[in-house]
Amino acid sequence: MSDSVRIRLSKNYKVAAIYLAATIFLSCTNSLPQTEEIDSSKIPTQVIDNMSVQQSEAGKPRMRLYASKMERYTNTTPAYDIFPAGINVKAFTADGMLETEITAKIAKHITNDTTERWEAYGNVVIKNYIKGETMETDTLYWDRSSKTIYTHCLVKMKTPDMYMQGIGMKSDEMARNAIILKPFDSYGVVKRDSTEVPYIDSVNFIGPFLKKKR
Repeated sequence: MSDSVRIRLSKNYKVAAIYLAATIFLSCTNSLPQTEEIDSSKIPTQVIDNMSVQQSEAGKPRMRLYASKMERYTNTTPAYDIFPAGINVKAFTADGMLETEITAKIAKHITNDTTERWEAYGNVVIKNYIKGETMETDTLYWDRSSKTIYTHCLVKMKTPDMYMQGIGMKSDEMARNAIILKPFDSYGVVKRDSTEVPYIDSVNFIGPFLKKKR
């Protein structure tokens, strides 16, 4: 075999090897699984378990927050915190007495440069222990900038003297002056037993409870 023939065969082998390698590489590349693009806005940047926060003033508690889980999302506008396993918020008077408690199955905390708002969903219960009032609804909004709570959903309110229900509610954040916007099917206690013990704030009351007279 002449040298020119050997050179041509060598070149042909190299071309064939390069073609074979390219074919294998492309076939392997096409067979690799394609992963979906990750959306960073749906991934929490911080997760806290068994969260407990307290705000105090002059050495006395003003607000306590409990949540078994908190997820923080900062890659969104606006940033927000989500409490997927529920939340419990307690608010106290300036004297340190527990006045208001709010519980819900899910809550969301949204903040931006001008406002701070909480949203609560699912079996929302608002209690004012000093007045003896309880409200139940499905959705509640708490605007800390204006210090108000409100909802556009069905609300049921129970007081020592009345039962009310209706659509929509607005109040200060301590639930001291709650107003049902569109009430219906409400009734009040117009006559009470003169021997009945009046309502007592059992959460903050110190001392023995009086028994009802028979």
